[in-house]
Amino acid sequence: MFFKQITKTIYKVHDFLTWQRSKSLVLSPSFQRRPVWPKNAKSFLIDTIVKGLPIPIIFLREQTDIKSYEPIREVVDGQQRLRTIISFIEPNLINDYDPEKDSFTVMKSHNTEISNKKYSELDNNFRNRLLNYEFSVHVLPSNTEDSEVLQIFARMNSTGVKLNKQELRNAEYFGSMKQFCYDLAYEYLNKWRDWRIFSENDIARMLEVQETSDLILMMINKKIKGQKQSYIDKLYKDYDNELLEKKPMRFRFRSVMDKIDDTYGSAICHSVFSRKILFNTLFTFYYDIMFGLSSDLSMEKPKQIDQNVVKSVKKSSELIQKKNVSDELLKILRGGTGNLESRISRFNFVKSNYTNAHS
Repeated sequence: MFFKQITKTIYKVHDFLTWQRSKSLVLSPSFQRRPVWPKNAKSFLIDTIVKGLPIPIIFLREQTDIKSYEPIREVVDGQQRLRTIISFIEPNLINDYDPEKDSFTVMKSHNTEISNKKYSELDNNFRNRLLNYEFSVHVLPSNTEDSEVLQIFARMNSTGVKLNKQELRNAEYFGSMKQFCYDLAYEYLNKWRDWRIFSENDIARMLEVQETSDLILMMINKKIKGQKQSYIDKLYKDYDNELLEKKPMRFRFRSVMDKIDDTYGSAICHSVFSRKILFNTLFTFYYDIMFGLSSDLSMEKPKQIDQNVVKSVKKSSELIQKKNVSDELLKILRGGTGNLESRISRFNFVKSNYTNAHS
């Protein structure tokens, strides 16, 4: 049995404002969830719209008012997105508007140009960007039953691919630390690819962001920690609202990544350090040489990487590839576990080759 025809179209933000003003938009039909977005998620959405970036499709169902013969548009999916933009531009159009829950401004970590400003305080350029932003909209015909609506979304969500932890974090957090880690990871997207640390599928599933977050966690804690998803969850939560040490962390991350590229370059992809778990070791080793694992975060100039560092890294890779270490150590070096003991063992192995070369 074929499903009823779905109309695919484009509507602008000002169209939804007009419909809400004329009471021909139903934001909360009976099958929709109540609005639950936190303020930082709302801030992220406004920044996304201002920058003209795409957001998920809005689904509407068209009905006809039997008294006025005017169209009524029910929001099947996209209630929270539309409620957010309407609340930001014209809050008096939201019938159950609650200033404590619904009032918000854009966070500085999302957009410095419009942060902490109400819509009325924005210049005409930003107002026009918001009002003329185009939503991709799918319109269901009026005779679409609620049960059929639910069937549509069951099919949309039946890919069978379970979200990984980073994908779940992406949906839960919208604040300073998450944005910081995403920006840093994207900045080195070409390097992740050139070094073959992450496959295209890994990148599509945000694993390079998870690795970047793990390395930032190491800087903040001033020591090697085991790889636990709960640590990154806590990192995003603790620094969701504010991140004061953004500048030195960005400086140190860039310094290490650039130095790895300068001294090792594309040769990484032919070494054992192209494996995610061993790249973590390589980064930590360089970081310790350049800044010191236990050092306070600052803009202090990094120490120079000498030829002994480069030699020790290459030697470490060759020893592992040739299995020229004890079986116990080889198991740790080649294993995929990120527990604390294994991470420390891998780090100490690389560092010992540097110490021997330096002595």
